[in-house]
Amino acid sequence: MQLTTEPIIYPSSDDNPMADSTIQYKLITKIKEGCESLYKNEENVFVAADLLWYPVEGTPNISQAPDVMIIFGRPKNERRSYLQWEEDGIGPQVIFEIRSFNDSQTKMNRKFSFYNRYGVEEYYLYDPQYTELSGWQRIDGLLEVIEPMLGWVSPRLGVRFELGEEGLEIYRPDGQKFLSYSELEEERELAQQRAEQQRQRAEQQAQRAERLAQRAEQQAQRAERLAAKLRELNIDPDSI
Repeated sequence: MQLTTEPIIYPSSDDNPMADSTIQYKLITKIKEGCESLYKNEENVFVAADLLWYPVEGTPNISQAPDVMIIFGRPKNERRSYLQWEEDGIGPQVIFEIRSFNDSQTKMNRKFSFYNRYGVEEYYLYDPQYTELSGWQRIDGLLEVIEPMLGWVSPRLGVRFELGEEGLEIYRPDGQKFLSYSELEEERELAQQRAEQQRQRAEQQAQRAERLAQRAEQQAQRAERLAAKLRELNIDPDSI
């Protein structure tokens, strides 16, 4: 008699939308792309947004899909979900959540308990509705609240958190701010405009230098003709 075991299915979707508002989506993509850019040359840093994370083998009902998660020690491969036991047992070290307008406090408490239980080192939560930023850091095995959060520098990422006029701002270790795609495009266009202005300015300076050179050449030719006339009159031009 042969026993067969049904394969365990780990869904790649929780049937929930990535974001419930444009501002939530914008912040999620900004943070995800900013972190990816930060580690673009690091082969073993994996950054994902809204990817289901399964920390325990054999239990597909235990999962979370963080808005953004950063995992050090794992390659930048394509994944349908993050199965921790297939990733050398390495779970996300840093988690970002952008609270949606529909998220209940009970839901946020469950997320915190999940991240606390499964070893997240740093957890950052931003509420765009009330412009509130919270953070927790693992100390002695537990996630402890970070106070104050403004000006806080992530030990893992080296990024700095601030609240500006438009809400959450994150700064890279080099001082550059995380930007959205539209903001990057705007900066690129401004850089192109500055480059074009510099090119035009350099071209104008070259044309001015050329005109000055032509004028100097004309004056030299005129002086040479005048000297020739004086020599015809047996006058040494150098004696004048």
